[in-house]
Amino acid sequence: MPPVEQIKAKRAGVGLRACDHDRAFPGFTLFAPQSGGGKVYLIDIDGNVSHTWQMPYAPGNSGYLTERGTYFYNGKTVEQSDRFIRRQPWKGGVVLEADWNGRVLWEVRQPDHHHDGIRLRNGNVLLICLAQLPQHLVSQVKGGRPGTEHNGDMYADYLVEMTTDGRVVWDWRTWEHLDPAKDCITAVQDLREAWTHANGLAEIVNGDIVGSFRNISTVIIIDRKTGEVIWKLGAPPLSGQHAPMPLPNGNLLLFDNGPHRLDHTMTFSRIIEVDLATKQIVWKYQEKREYEFYSPRISNARRLPNGNTLVCEGDFGRFFEVTSAGELVWEYVNPYFGEGPNGLNNRVFRAYRYSTDEIVRAKATGGTQ
Repeated sequence: MPPVEQIKAKRAGVGLRACDHDRAFPGFTLFAPQSGGGKVYLIDIDGNVSHTWQMPYAPGNSGYLTERGTYFYNGKTVEQSDRFIRRQPWKGGVVLEADWNGRVLWEVRQPDHHHDGIRLRNGNVLLICLAQLPQHLVSQVKGGRPGTEHNGDMYADYLVEMTTDGRVVWDWRTWEHLDPAKDCITAVQDLREAWTHANGLAEIVNGDIVGSFRNISTVIIIDRKTGEVIWKLGAPPLSGQHAPMPLPNGNLLLFDNGPHRLDHTMTFSRIIEVDLATKQIVWKYQEKREYEFYSPRISNARRLPNGNTLVCEGDFGRFFEVTSAGELVWEYVNPYFGEGPNGLNNRVFRAYRYSTDEIVRAKATGGTQ
């Protein structure tokens, strides 16, 4: 008799689990397993691997195809130092752009970089970075478990815009625009090592910046001209959310992780679409039995051209597509497991779906090789 598989996700089944070809958006899904050592996969609608990239760095934490068809990647560098960020699993350190063949076109290193970086419409890059919070503000930060600071210190986020040759042209600091007393750590059980803990960026068509901050369960919009916070949504309804995605209709799509809800007794995840003008949830996806869909960390959602929504339930390496009515039409579980802090896992920070035309454009970046 064969031994019993000890990894629950493998026992449940990996690879393509479901596909309604008539209702799923045809195309290709891109993802970089967090424990995959930098290997990136592109699969077709039937779960077959169509292409792979081998990046020179482990993911820190994901990458996506640009409008030009190149691959933009957040990588994780290894530095020998005593810096707080060096020991964190969400550390980054480098962003780069590669062609279809994996040839690196440019790269920018920033040792404070973590979680997310994006290529802006002006050609520069915008990075989430981490810095030590000024000591006089530590006692003003509310929430979290008392005494769990890092050697008495706390850390907070700043954003930095850089050219692709490494010049800094703009920066923005959380502690200059958010209130440590009002924008508090929402979970009483959380560590106080990090105050804001940014995890996602997006650029709106007008150039303003959307930022997601997990520890304070808050999403904001920053006016790029003034640096002022011009929009904010916190807890409730949000809880440890990730991956803000501005939609063509002006709304905002979010993966609302839900590890500690202030307005519900149960932990569960959901996808929500928020009207910026009213701050009301105008669409959502969650399971009827809420606990059947839950990723306490990482994850994302993307609205597809046919109106469906692609979801990455990141902690379990599960991708699925739902209609606007919440019906599942496609499902795939990442079969690529790697060693992590708690053993083998198939975690994926984000997943993206691309049309055939977008993949044709991406292939063209590789030239004739």
